[in-house]
Amino acid sequence: MNKLSTSSRIIIAIISLSLILTYFTPIWRIDLFAPQYPEGLTMKIWLNDIKGQVDIINGLNHYIGMRKINVAMFPEFSFLTYIVGFYIILGLAVSVIGNRKVLFWYLVFTAFGGAFAMFDFYRWGYEYGHDLDPTAPIKVPGLSYQPPMFGHKRLLNFDAYSFPDIGGWIVIGAATIAFLVWLHGWYRSHKMKLK
Repeated sequence: MNKLSTSSRIIIAIISLSLILTYFTPIWRIDLFAPQYPEGLTMKIWLNDIKGQVDIINGLNHYIGMRKINVAMFPEFSFLTYIVGFYIILGLAVSVIGNRKVLFWYLVFTAFGGAFAMFDFYRWGYEYGHDLDPTAPIKVPGLSYQPPMFGHKRLLNFDAYSFPDIGGWIVIGAATIAFLVWLHGWYRSHKMKLK
């Protein structure tokens, strides 16, 4: 009993189409707060761009030897829109096929993509926070400035916060709903076998 119900297939189609919204909303955000910036500085990461108060952040980072943040330092921006498009098409294919096993492998593929994205983000943050200019005006021996991948971190007198933005929550929500659809189908199938 691997066939998905009609309602489950419709839900998979809807959440797949919801990923279109990630083209028009930021995926991730990093907020910085300090006594001199009580209102905070924000950097928003989109599928193919970085927006927010990036120039001010770059000006501050220059003093501690961090590289200038710009779109060119993220080669991922050249293909992320295509990857999301691929997941949209793949999700729609799952809804048309309507097979629970196919949905399971879609979830595995989604989990792999999410894990790779987080690893890539961590790798960038590590390199960005550790590869410092030795001629920087401010040098603190042994201190790195790796931004948090998720959550809060204290960097000198700045509190840095890193969390999903609207697009990121859409992706997380879509993956969660897809998993719940699969779990519901598995439960129904298991219940019928017991009967």
